[in-house]
Amino acid sequence: MDFVKALIPGSILTFVVCAIIGKGGSRGGWLMIERLSIDGHQFYWSWVLFVIATGLAWILFAITPK
Repeated sequence: MDFVKALIPGSILTFVVCAIIGKGGSRGGWLMIERLSIDGHQFYWSWVLFVIATGLAWILFAITPK
């Protein structure tokens, strides 16, 4: 269940960081930030950053006492 809860902060962190770096014109180096278009809406996204951010959130949720 911790993994499912970690998807939301991982997505938000990825969206915000990619928007800031992408608007500056950078590709983010190894983050491989790309501009995606879904149904006419364009935004910046990085699957590498999403996996890292979700993993970090998952670890934080897992070590938090329940």
